[in-house]
Amino acid sequence: MIEITLPDGSKKPFEHPVTVQDVAASIGAGLAKATLAGKVDGKLVDASFPIEHDASLQIVTEKSPEALEILRHSTAHLMGQAVQRLFPGAQVTIGPVIDNGFYYDFAYERPFTPEDLPKIEAEMHKIVAEQLPVTRSVKSRDDAVAFFRGLGENYKAEIIEGIPADQDLSLYSQGEFTDLCRGPHVPNTGKLHSFKLMKVAGAYWRGDSSNAMLSRIYGTAWLNDKDLKAYLFQLEEAEKRDHRKIGKQLDLFHQQEESPGMVFWHPNGWAIWQQVEQYMRGVYRSSGYQEVRCPMVLDVSLWKKSGHWDNYKENMFFTESEKHTFALRPMNCPGHVQIFNEGLRSYRDLPLRYGEFGGCHRNEPSGALHGIMRVRAFTQDDGHIFCTPEQIEPEVTAFHRQAMQVYADFGFDRIEVALALRPDQRIGDDAVWDRAEAALRGALAAAGVTWTELPGEGAFYGPKIEYHMRDSIGRDWQVGTMQVDFMMPERLGAEYVDEHSQKQHPVMLHRAIVGSMERFIGILIEHHAGLLPTWLAPVQAMVFSITDAQAGYVREVTQALVDKGFRVQSDLRNEKVGYKIREHTMQKVPYLLVVGDREKETGAVSVRTRSGEDLGSMPLADFIGRLETETRR
Repeated sequence: MIEITLPDGSKKPFEHPVTVQDVAASIGAGLAKATLAGKVDGKLVDASFPIEHDASLQIVTEKSPEALEILRHSTAHLMGQAVQRLFPGAQVTIGPVIDNGFYYDFAYERPFTPEDLPKIEAEMHKIVAEQLPVTRSVKSRDDAVAFFRGLGENYKAEIIEGIPADQDLSLYSQGEFTDLCRGPHVPNTGKLHSFKLMKVAGAYWRGDSSNAMLSRIYGTAWLNDKDLKAYLFQLEEAEKRDHRKIGKQLDLFHQQEESPGMVFWHPNGWAIWQQVEQYMRGVYRSSGYQEVRCPMVLDVSLWKKSGHWDNYKENMFFTESEKHTFALRPMNCPGHVQIFNEGLRSYRDLPLRYGEFGGCHRNEPSGALHGIMRVRAFTQDDGHIFCTPEQIEPEVTAFHRQAMQVYADFGFDRIEVALALRPDQRIGDDAVWDRAEAALRGALAAAGVTWTELPGEGAFYGPKIEYHMRDSIGRDWQVGTMQVDFMMPERLGAEYVDEHSQKQHPVMLHRAIVGSMERFIGILIEHHAGLLPTWLAPVQAMVFSITDAQAGYVREVTQALVDKGFRVQSDLRNEKVGYKIREHTMQKVPYLLVVGDREKETGAVSVRTRSGEDLGSMPLADFIGRLETETRR
């Protein structure tokens, strides 16, 4: 007799060993049909897994959080089988699950092309219709090597040869296709239905350019057709909103090979930058931050003291002068500690808040660079708070409220909070990390925030709160952070005198709201599809006349608006009004002001919006009032 404990606490007895599928069938036919896998005593297993002792069991269905990864991994095998059916002799190598899908690398006599994808996808659907059972078997390392060599799968055999000989390996088979895999997988191929192959690419075997080039096929898989269609729509929208395309269209910035991962800001783009910076500068002021400025280049000895040399040097740029090695700063925090260290500090001075629009350089891999979203030179709205342990909670709580207001002002109202915990590579002992993580949990709880935890994702010097914004097409972006750091102040000799006249090391809170200015502006562009709100738009209004007779009045209107602090330009070209309207609408200018003789005589402007709405003629003073309302922050 064995006893199975279900999630609701109920127990089901069985006279003999049973599989996960058997238990599901004993509960109901609907559950049996929906079963994808199971969790036995917390371990994810196949639906065919035999339970031979008393155990707890969760049935995994499409409603379970584990379902999507299982479906994607199984769909990767489905693709591998389809490729080998259509292209005999193709060897499978690795096929992992990735964000939103999966890929498989293949060795074949020719590279696969986009034209191959519809054929492979059609074959995948045929295999789904066959409802082939997916079965698991176990082989020794050496037997597995021999098995795959016998199939002509030399790449797979090479992978297995690198595994210790005493390990047994699990293999999954469906029809004629078998691959090495930990599992679990769906019970049969009929469970796989909502997928699409996306693209092909080249990939070196084991990521080494001296090895053979393989063909990588990417795919996506979802729980249902609705989710698949939503994802494909999101990709289409993302393509339309690509900040690199819009940046070129609106003449915002450019990048070039002579400065990889760096940005050349054009006047229009720099106007957006200035608006974001000035807005954040106002946030600094209202929150009690003192703005500072630190050197870009610091002697490597400081980076050794801070811990960056041991934990971050592969991401840093170095230079030498007069037998000294210097580093371009990848972060602003050590510089701010140096300012704190100038002069005697008392507990009465704390919390002390420094803010800087600090330029940083990080040696990012060239393959990771992406427009202005991932660069090597960037500027952070970087702030550091020096405080006592008792001040952590109120400071973090205040920061949270501030950050949420900032995101709302920029048009983001869906924010998720995560707590990134200690990574494997870190400084400080576990007791210090326990204190730091407990402090952030306490602060989030005090702010009434719900959060998810991300083990291993913290910075090397401390855990951090992460703010993830969801944009208008459903993508999540990690932007702001709040990190608590007990270690860097001590390593860099930061001290204050407490109420008992004893020297203590302050706690250092690292905070950023928008994070990288470059990346945040890229997110803004894509979130708004280039249709930036009036207060952010590089040109807020364009003024033009019907005929040359109104040119003087156009100049007067333009200057009056500029004098009020608005970003306004005029177009006096000898072109038709309709042409000018179309052109500036394409440039996404929020307001188009047309003036003719009547407007000239009455001191008015005829107002149109970039959406095509005709607001009619209004006194210039009324339009100024409208702009003032829309740009007030």
